[in-house]
Amino acid sequence: MSKGYSCIGLVNPKTPENVGSVMRAAGCYGVNSVFYTGKRYEMAKQFCTDTKNAHYNIPLIGVDDLQSVIPLGCVPIAVDLIPGAKPLPEYKHPARAFYIFGPEDGTLKKQITNFCKETIYVPTNGCMNLAAAVNVIMYDRMAKGDDFSNHQDTLK
Repeated sequence: MSKGYSCIGLVNPKTPENVGSVMRAAGCYGVNSVFYTGKRYEMAKQFCTDTKNAHYNIPLIGVDDLQSVIPLGCVPIAVDLIPGAKPLPEYKHPARAFYIFGPEDGTLKKQITNFCKETIYVPTNGCMNLAAAVNVIMYDRMAKGDDFSNHQDTLK
Protein backbone atom coordinates (compact mmCIF):
# COMPACT_ATOMS: atom_id res chain seq x y z
CA MET A 1 0.00 0.00 0.00
CA SER A 2 0.98 3.58 -0.58
CA LYS A 3 2.45 5.63 2.25
CA GLY A 4 0.47 8.64 1.08
CA TYR A 5 -2.86 9.91 2.34
CA SER A 6 -6.04 9.91 0.31
CA CYS A 7 -9.67 10.90 0.76
CA ILE A 8 -12.67 10.74 -1.51
CA GLY A 9 -15.40 13.33 -2.06
CA LEU A 10 -18.70 12.35 -3.69
CA VAL A 11 -20.96 15.02 -5.13
CA ASN A 12 -24.62 14.14 -4.50
CA PRO A 13 -24.26 10.37 -5.03
CA LYS A 14 -27.40 8.85 -6.46
CA THR A 15 -27.54 5.29 -5.16
CA PRO A 16 -26.70 3.55 -1.91
CA GLU A 17 -25.32 0.65 -3.94
CA ASN A 18 -22.63 2.86 -5.42
CA VAL A 19 -21.81 4.49 -2.08
CA GLY A 20 -21.51 1.05 -0.50
CA SER A 21 -19.22 -0.05 -3.32
CA VAL A 22 -17.17 3.14 -2.92
CA MET A 23 -16.76 2.33 0.78
CA ARG A 24 -15.65 -1.18 -0.10
CA ALA A 25 -13.09 0.23 -2.54
CA ALA A 26 -11.97 2.73 0.11
CA GLY A 27 -11.24 -0.18 2.43
CA CYS A 28 -9.39 -2.10 -0.27
CA TYR A 29 -7.12 0.81 -1.22
CA GLY A 30 -6.41 2.41 2.15
CA VAL A 31 -8.53 5.54 1.74
CA ASN A 32 -8.61 7.59 4.94
CA SER A 33 -12.12 9.07 4.72
CA VAL A 34 -15.06 9.59 2.37
CA PHE A 35 -17.18 12.75 2.27
CA TYR A 36 -20.41 13.25 0.35
CA THR A 37 -22.79 16.09 -0.43
CA GLY A 38 -26.47 16.11 -1.31
CA LYS A 39 -29.56 14.41 0.05
CA ARG A 40 -30.11 11.49 -2.32
CA TYR A 41 -27.85 9.10 -0.43
CA GLU A 42 -29.30 10.15 2.94
CA MET A 43 -32.75 9.05 1.80
CA ALA A 44 -31.58 5.57 0.77
CA LYS A 45 -28.51 4.77 2.90
CA GLN A 46 -30.18 1.89 4.75
CA PHE A 47 -29.80 -0.08 1.51
CA CYS A 48 -26.01 0.32 1.51
CA THR A 49 -23.88 -2.41 -0.12
CA ASP A 50 -20.77 -1.96 2.00
CA THR A 51 -20.33 -5.74 2.28
CA LYS A 52 -16.99 -5.45 4.07
CA ASN A 53 -18.35 -2.95 6.62
CA ALA A 54 -15.62 -0.46 5.77
CA HIS A 55 -17.74 2.28 7.36
CA TYR A 56 -16.65 0.94 10.76
CA ASN A 57 -13.02 1.89 9.97
CA ILE A 58 -13.35 4.68 7.41
CA PRO A 59 -15.50 7.71 8.20
CA LEU A 60 -18.35 8.37 5.74
CA ILE A 61 -19.33 11.98 6.42
CA GLY A 62 -22.15 14.04 4.95
CA VAL A 63 -21.15 17.67 4.35
CA ASP A 64 -22.65 20.74 2.71
CA ASP A 65 -19.51 21.76 0.83
CA LEU A 66 -16.50 19.63 -0.16
CA GLN A 67 -14.18 22.62 -0.50
CA SER A 68 -14.62 23.42 3.19
CA VAL A 69 -13.48 19.93 4.26
CA ILE A 70 -10.34 19.46 2.17
CA PRO A 71 -7.99 17.68 4.58
CA LEU A 72 -4.89 19.67 5.55
CA GLY A 73 -2.24 19.50 2.84
CA CYS A 74 -4.39 17.48 0.44
CA VAL A 75 -4.52 18.38 -3.23
CA PRO A 76 -8.11 18.51 -4.50
CA ILE A 77 -8.42 16.57 -7.77
CA ALA A 78 -11.61 16.48 -9.83
CA VAL A 79 -12.37 13.19 -11.55
CA ASP A 80 -14.59 13.82 -14.55
CA LEU A 81 -14.80 13.06 -18.25
CA ILE A 82 -14.60 16.67 -19.45
CA PRO A 83 -12.51 18.57 -22.01
CA GLY A 84 -9.08 19.52 -20.69
CA ALA A 85 -8.89 16.69 -18.15
CA LYS A 86 -5.64 14.69 -17.97
CA PRO A 87 -5.79 11.01 -18.87
CA LEU A 88 -5.15 8.74 -15.89
CA PRO A 89 -2.32 6.70 -17.50
CA GLU A 90 -0.22 9.90 -17.72
CA TYR A 91 -1.13 11.20 -14.28
CA LYS A 92 1.24 11.31 -11.31
CA HIS A 93 -0.71 11.31 -8.05
CA PRO A 94 0.12 13.68 -5.19
CA ALA A 95 1.17 12.13 -1.87
CA ARG A 96 -1.85 13.74 -0.16
CA ALA A 97 -4.89 13.70 -2.41
CA PHE A 98 -8.59 14.51 -2.17
CA TYR A 99 -10.29 12.94 -5.19
CA ILE A 100 -13.69 14.44 -5.99
CA PHE A 101 -16.13 12.44 -8.10
CA GLY A 102 -19.31 13.74 -9.71
CA PRO A 103 -22.77 12.22 -9.48
CA GLU A 104 -23.62 9.11 -11.46
CA ASP A 105 -26.10 11.03 -13.59
CA GLY A 106 -24.20 14.25 -14.16
CA THR A 107 -20.90 16.07 -14.21
CA LEU A 108 -19.01 18.24 -11.75
CA LYS A 109 -20.00 21.90 -11.71
CA LYS A 110 -17.46 24.68 -12.34
CA GLN A 111 -17.68 25.72 -8.67
CA ILE A 112 -15.96 22.40 -7.87
CA THR A 113 -13.53 22.07 -10.77
CA ASN A 114 -12.40 25.67 -10.18
CA PHE A 115 -11.00 24.90 -6.71
CA CYS A 116 -9.45 21.61 -7.81
CA LYS A 117 -5.77 21.67 -8.68
CA GLU A 118 -6.33 19.32 -11.63
CA THR A 119 -9.00 17.30 -13.38
CA ILE A 120 -8.29 13.73 -14.43
CA TYR A 121 -10.30 11.10 -16.28
CA VAL A 122 -10.23 7.40 -17.06
CA PRO A 123 -9.98 6.93 -20.84
CA THR A 124 -12.99 4.80 -21.78
CA ASN A 125 -15.62 4.52 -24.48
CA GLY A 126 -18.26 6.38 -22.50
CA CYS A 127 -18.51 7.06 -18.80
CA MET A 128 -18.09 4.55 -15.99
CA ASN A 129 -20.33 4.28 -12.97
CA LEU A 130 -19.23 5.97 -9.77
CA ALA A 131 -17.96 2.91 -7.90
CA ALA A 132 -16.08 1.62 -10.94
CA ALA A 133 -14.36 4.99 -11.42
CA VAL A 134 -13.33 5.10 -7.74
CA ASN A 135 -11.90 1.59 -7.98
CA VAL A 136 -9.88 2.42 -11.11
CA ILE A 137 -8.50 5.71 -9.74
CA MET A 138 -7.54 4.21 -6.39
CA TYR A 139 -6.02 1.12 -8.01
CA ASP A 140 -3.96 3.37 -10.28
CA ARG A 141 -2.74 5.31 -7.24
CA MET A 142 -1.70 2.09 -5.50
CA ALA A 143 -0.15 0.54 -8.64
CA LYS A 144 2.02 3.61 -9.31
CA GLY A 145 3.45 3.33 -5.79
CA ASP A 146 5.11 6.07 -3.80
CA ASP A 147 6.51 7.99 -6.78
CA PHE A 148 4.31 10.97 -6.02
CA SER A 149 4.20 14.34 -7.72
CA ASN A 150 5.36 17.51 -6.06
CA HIS A 151 1.93 19.17 -5.90
CA GLN A 152 2.39 19.93 -2.22
CA ASP A 153 5.37 22.13 -3.01
CA THR A 154 2.99 24.51 -4.81
CA LEU A 155 0.35 24.61 -2.06
CA LYS A 156 0.56 27.67 0.14
